[in-house]
Amino acid sequence: MTTSIIVDTQRTVTPLWPVPQERRVVTVLFADIVGSTALVDRLDPEDVRALQRAYFDTVAGVLHRWHGVVEKYVGDAVMALFGARHSDGFDAYRAVRAGLEIQAALDRRPMVDGIRLRVRVGVATGEVVVDLGDVVTGGHGVASGAVITTAARLQEYAAPGAVALCAATARATAGLITQRQLTPVPVAGRVPPVPVWHAVGPVRPGADRHDGPLIGRRRELATIRDQLGAAIRNRTPRWISLVGPTGSGRSRLLHELTRGLTTVDGLPVRWCVATCQPYPDQVLAPVAHLLRGLAGIRHSDGPAAVHDRLVTALTPLFPPTRVATAVPTLQRMLTTPDGSAAALAGAAICREVLLRLAAHRPLIVAVDDLDRAAPAVSRFLHALFGAATERGLPLALLTVHQPQWADTRPGPARQMTIGPLATVQSGRLLRHLLTRAGQPVALVDRLLPLVGGRPGHATAYVTSLVDGADPAALPLPEAVRRAVGAELDHLDGERRAVLMAAGTLGGLISGAAVDRALGWTPGRSAPALRKLVAAGLLLPHHVDGYAFAAPALRQVAAERLPRALRAVFQRRAACVPHLDTVHRDANPPAGAVNGSAARSAEIVRLDTVGARTGRLDAVFAALASVGPGGATGPTALRRGSPTPTMATRPAASGPDDNRTAGPRRLRAVASAGDVPPTPATAASRPARGAGGNPFRDLGRPAAPIRPTPASSAAHWTLADAGTPPGVVRAIPRPPLIRPLDGLPASA
Repeated sequence: MTTSIIVDTQRTVTPLWPVPQERRVVTVLFADIVGSTALVDRLDPEDVRALQRAYFDTVAGVLHRWHGVVEKYVGDAVMALFGARHSDGFDAYRAVRAGLEIQAALDRRPMVDGIRLRVRVGVATGEVVVDLGDVVTGGHGVASGAVITTAARLQEYAAPGAVALCAATARATAGLITQRQLTPVPVAGRVPPVPVWHAVGPVRPGADRHDGPLIGRRRELATIRDQLGAAIRNRTPRWISLVGPTGSGRSRLLHELTRGLTTVDGLPVRWCVATCQPYPDQVLAPVAHLLRGLAGIRHSDGPAAVHDRLVTALTPLFPPTRVATAVPTLQRMLTTPDGSAAALAGAAICREVLLRLAAHRPLIVAVDDLDRAAPAVSRFLHALFGAATERGLPLALLTVHQPQWADTRPGPARQMTIGPLATVQSGRLLRHLLTRAGQPVALVDRLLPLVGGRPGHATAYVTSLVDGADPAALPLPEAVRRAVGAELDHLDGERRAVLMAAGTLGGLISGAAVDRALGWTPGRSAPALRKLVAAGLLLPHHVDGYAFAAPALRQVAAERLPRALRAVFQRRAACVPHLDTVHRDANPPAGAVNGSAARSAEIVRLDTVGARTGRLDAVFAALASVGPGGATGPTALRRGSPTPTMATRPAASGPDDNRTAGPRRLRAVASAGDVPPTPATAASRPARGAGGNPFRDLGRPAAPIRPTPASSAAHWTLADAGTPPGVVRAIPRPPLIRPLDGLPASA
């Protein structure tokens, strides 16, 4: 067929942030008409044109509804991308649903002369390089990667009217899409044959399975129970939100509450719980889920069984005439919970049912994953909460959602943030999961730094081990990558740039390093860093800088950058002169430095210092023997203003040159044990005792370096220069000693 290209007139040429390309995991959909050549040969050109328009309009409409971007039209084939610019963690699910809907829509739509088009669809998931500025309909060459070829090959093996999935897509949609695995198929250039699944349809929502002991969260459970109990006891409705990122254990906490909170002051409590599926077919599906739960209706029940269960549930609450009129309306809403007037009327009756239930017995209405629901569900909950407040009913609302969800809760709502587990709790959870999975418990030490205190990440890593992941490599699980990638994509351009640049930097993150990496003016990243802390993605360090809240977030943020740009960021951050430091001292010992002007210590690897021990001792000897005006001995160390030393580089000239620098503490850490003094250094070290030499034996505990009283604040004194094993102490140089240009050049 003739090639048709549709160009988006609203094309965006400016990317969301100042990086033109990203490495992203996307899902590619490839659809092609079966037998198009024979069909075109027997049709008039005008009929071919009409058929083309009907086909492309149908496919493009479905793809747009599921937030797919048409990358190109090739003949009668259509290629679309899901997650090319923004990911919500359900890119593969949206692509599969779009493929199924394309098949259904073409079956329903009448074509020219009654022709029925049959289409094959292939869906594949994998990594590509994406040009962010071209992610629009008709943007050719948007993505590059092997997954595009895989999607095209898969559709060749799909049956007419079917949707074929690759292994990665099947894993990403497990539990959401009913699948049927087929015999692996040979693909040119691929050995062994490629496994293929056929998508059957969406899975009906069901309750998540939660087994095993709950580890941690005792404080959160107690707080929420107290608030729910107060709402019921005082007949003052409360709206409580459980907020946390994917994998934090929000749903598990809700499960524990429904199982553990059954009475308040001896009164039995009734729970009505609904779970919001991603992209529900109907906007009021969670409301229908609530109604099914309180009436005991199963999805397999026929119309007669549904009618009888609704009558049984409504009879104690309404008069007979009201029951007779309400039941048919509720049945229609259960059948089609869309946004129509009939469905909204059924939702209003459902709301009144909940209010009357609360008048007879304390009621808690809980909605899991509310951020996935349509605005109509939020309006339903607001109306329910407002009516319960006016009537003074013993009712509480409990909603569960992610932090980035637009908060529509009323003013008096309480929010409980679900933070990461403590290290001890994460270790206990990992030991339990590994034991239950039959994996070595010794892997706890390898997994603990990777899970970041998120129970969902711990479960994903253990599951990947069960599925055959290499324990030595421990790659990032696909489920964790999808969830963390969605967290990253919810950020605006500025914060996203800061986080991705920070991911390329090792150790603690400082605003200055981020500014250097991005080529920004100093201080520009500070507001973004504070916002990332408020969002729970970064943690402020108590010394200086920030750390990633989840290790997986650092990995995904860094891997999103192309290799060349990643190297540029690292080079920019590393090209500034610096000490041989590894990172800031996270836990400086108390009392190590006295005075209000005390600064944090810097850690120096002993393997770099040990090689220069002889030269350092020579410098120390000179410092001990020469002072201002030719003074010698220890008095030289107490005279003159402080000057740059190993611990403090010479500052650049500027308006602050005259300020008095506070004392700095330098710690040296051996990479493979303490470095013992060599005979040469032992011989060159000044003897202690006679002459009052301040240099003590390195084996003795360190005492602080303290500034002299305020009357001579610029003069330094060495109270006790003894240092622990493997530690090199630095002291200020007298003015007659020329400042050195940094540790590497001076040592």
